[in-house]
Amino acid sequence: MTVKGLSMASPSLKELTEQHKTRFILALFVDLNGKPCAKLVPVEAVDQLIEEGVGFAGYAAGAMGQEPKDPDIMAMPDASSFTPVPFIREGLAIVHCDPHVEGRPWGYAPRVILKDMIAKAAEKGYEPQLGAEVEYFLLKKDAEGRLVTADDGDNHAQPCYDARGVTRMFGHLSEISEAMNALGWGNYANDHEDGNGQFEQNFHYDEALITADRVVTLRYLITMIAEKRGMIATFMPKPFADRTGTGLHFHISLTSQGKPIFPGGSAPEVPDAHGLGLSEDAYHFVGGLLEHANALQALLAPTVNSYKRTGAVATTSGASWAPRTATYGGNDRTHYIRVPDAHRVELRGGDGAANPYLAASALIGAGLDGIEKKRDPGTPGDGREHEPCLPLTLVDAVEALEADQTILNVLNTVDPGVGRYYNNLKREEFHQYHAQVTEWEIQRYLTAV
Repeated sequence: MTVKGLSMASPSLKELTEQHKTRFILALFVDLNGKPCAKLVPVEAVDQLIEEGVGFAGYAAGAMGQEPKDPDIMAMPDASSFTPVPFIREGLAIVHCDPHVEGRPWGYAPRVILKDMIAKAAEKGYEPQLGAEVEYFLLKKDAEGRLVTADDGDNHAQPCYDARGVTRMFGHLSEISEAMNALGWGNYANDHEDGNGQFEQNFHYDEALITADRVVTLRYLITMIAEKRGMIATFMPKPFADRTGTGLHFHISLTSQGKPIFPGGSAPEVPDAHGLGLSEDAYHFVGGLLEHANALQALLAPTVNSYKRTGAVATTSGASWAPRTATYGGNDRTHYIRVPDAHRVELRGGDGAANPYLAASALIGAGLDGIEKKRDPGTPGDGREHEPCLPLTLVDAVEALEADQTILNVLNTVDPGVGRYYNNLKREEFHQYHAQVTEWEIQRYLTAV
């Protein structure tokens, strides 16, 4: 199982490898785009891994804020994240790492950013808790090389929760479920989602860093186990124009010294301002999320393709399930922020491309800003006709992020250059996309005039 909350008396990384008969460690971190980067370290080199880390050329690894001339990134293992994965390869374990450069935590590393934001929350007396709903498609290529649903029988107009679709994918879903439960994550549901070929697998919430690590690990497990069965697992937000897109919904709450602070009623003299059972601090937290929603989308929906999901008006199933305006309400899945009960809020703007470390960092920063500034979220309910739309494209979201100092400060929490670097990265991504000539343009413009 994943080893969490290691104390001085907890097993060392070396002891953990011995306990679990580990032969190789996948020393892993993700770049700003969420790409998993790793080296396979034999257990014979575990002492060196602990003392020195393992080196990477940061520019080659991906979006890590480096140029070819820069010194190595050293991935330093976090023993508390030790995750044996014998169901992928016998004797294999994953250890999430914190990238360092010249002996200091590297500010462009998403996990380093999240750890710093958690530390800042602790200074204010809060412990962020996070749950995540991981959605994905299972696909294959047909004889012509086109991407199609992996299950040929999964072709109904409304496939969501279809018992037959889940049963036909029983082998894949059960293997993922058993892996999560073997790791102690508490998988409690596995279902067919709203698009043909789309699934979701859930695990219990935990501390923000633990949940973010688990999202990265789960994506890896899903991808590798799908490949073993000849399928392609994708977390792409909108792989099909006519199907529901893939979300990554986050459930957020705060504790203070282990005590939940979101439920209202603990102070009878403080009335429930908006009738959803939340505390005053929780409403202010929601107010912060709403205030910074447009900038948040640059991190929650970080690709060109993301805005095909949030901009969708209809799908073959009849609904897009993606919010288009920054509203909140009760147990209503059409809002940007849903309040299913008094213990948490669900933010539904994130998609499958979101980097869980950056997303969690930004949500913490926005929510705490709301508490600090006592932001009122306004009246819950519909109100969409009075709300501006969320960003329509990636470049719109980048512009919103550039104008939002609070969320920029989240990215810059360790290094002041990260926000500018991230915005440039995403703006260039949009420009590369915009430079392509698509079949749609050919059909529309070839003989238009």
